[in-house]
Amino acid sequence: MGSIKKQRKKYSTPLHPWQANRIEEEKKIFNEYGLKNKKEIWRIDSLLRKFRSQAKKLIASRTEQARKEEKLLIEKLSKLGLLNKDSRLDDILGLNIKALLERRLQTIVYRKDLARTMNQSRQFIIHGHILVDNKKISVPSYLVKKEEEAKLSFISNSSLFNPEHPERIREEKLAKEKANEPTAAV
Repeated sequence: MGSIKKQRKKYSTPLHPWQANRIEEEKKIFNEYGLKNKKEIWRIDSLLRKFRSQAKKLIASRTEQARKEEKLLIEKLSKLGLLNKDSRLDDILGLNIKALLERRLQTIVYRKDLARTMNQSRQFIIHGHILVDNKKISVPSYLVKKEEEAKLSFISNSSLFNPEHPERIREEKLAKEKANEPTAAV
C-alpha cells in the first residue's frame, strides 16, 4: 500500500513538453470530458499504459502463472466494462484513452442525463450529491464498474433528488424537443 508519509505521482508527464499534435489532442479531450487539468489525462494514460505493458508481458510469457494472470486481467477489464469476458490479450492493446474516460463517474453521470454538462456533473459529484451502489462517491475520476452503472442515483436527502429541481429540467426539455421534431418522410 505504501506509506502515508510518501505520496507518489500516479502519472508520468510527456517526454517532450512542446509537441503541437499532442497538445491539440489533449485540448480536445480536456474540453470534451470536462476535466480539471491535464494531470487527469496523464493519469488515465498511465493506467492504460500499465494495462498494455502487463498484456505484452503476458503475451510473451506462456507459463501457467501467465494464464492465471491473463484470466484475472481480462476479468478485471470486463468488470470495468472495457472488454467482453471472451476477449483476448490482443484486445487490451487496442484500448484507448477515450474508452477509459467513458468509464469515469463524471462521464457516466452526464451520459445518464443526471447533469446538463460535464462540468455540472463534476460539481454534483464533488458536492456529494451522487450515490453509486448505495455509496456516496465524491471523486469524479472514480472508474464505474458495469454492475454499478445501473445503481447510479442522487442521494435521497439531496435537493437534486427532487425531479422538480431547476437543475433537473433537462429531461423534460429533451422530451419536448423530441416531440416537436418533424419526422422526415422517406
